[in-house]
Amino acid sequence: MIGDCTQFTPDVSRPNHYNQPMIIDPLSDIVEYRCTANLNLYDSADCQALATQAAARRHLRVSRRDLDHGLDDKAIQVQLCEDDYLGWLARADFDQIECATTPYQPQPISLAEIQSKLSAVIDFTYEKMNTPNYYLWGGTVGPNYDCSGLMQAAFASQGIWLPRDAYQQETFTQKIDLDKTQLVLSCLHIGDLIFFGTPTKATHVGLYLGEGRYIHSSGPEKGRNGIGIDVISDQGDRVAQGYYQQLRGAGRVVSSYQSVVLPSFSSEDSI
Repeated sequence: MIGDCTQFTPDVSRPNHYNQPMIIDPLSDIVEYRCTANLNLYDSADCQALATQAAARRHLRVSRRDLDHGLDDKAIQVQLCEDDYLGWLARADFDQIECATTPYQPQPISLAEIQSKLSAVIDFTYEKMNTPNYYLWGGTVGPNYDCSGLMQAAFASQGIWLPRDAYQQETFTQKIDLDKTQLVLSCLHIGDLIFFGTPTKATHVGLYLGEGRYIHSSGPEKGRNGIGIDVISDQGDRVAQGYYQQLRGAGRVVSSYQSVVLPSFSSEDSI
């Protein structure tokens, strides 16, 4: 329970405010929490539309608080520590988080380590494809995923963190140019991310499997309403052709996302 939080174990690698004993009230913005179950996070305080999900054992911090009537609010805005993603946690789920005994520490991973884990990343997507599933906007914990949620979960299963959304993942990865007029797939490596969308923004992402194929979770209107494999070609079926027309490029994962550590209160604040 949130109200059981008492203090952090001192950690000299973090900013000073993490190293001080703290008595925590039920909605504190000066402490990290840990999810004890898979949680839904919403895109607004009314908790009507899913923004993302947080798997059990992920860390989060309160990012916004109404000090006058926070306990009466339907939800509170939180920020996930692994990818800095914002969402609203429903009040009904407050008992599904607990005080983290140690704050989240992003772990750097070398390029060689990432490359050695790509086969396991791909295995994760195949396993999820072979489990009954459907496309879920905001889904990251399975069995139902959205496109970027599947990518994030697959890499996270091997300790490699990506940003949450497709356009963020495109910016984060090492860019690989793909010219549809003279498409040369030899520049792609197995495990690269393939991006689709408008000329100005990536709105969809898949994982390259080699031989022109990629695996992705696509929606019911333009896709397969779940996880499937398609080809990067204008000669495929309706789904493959539709995404081919939106092909933007590709990106290579060369590092693990390092979250931004932001002080949640000043050294002058009382504890």
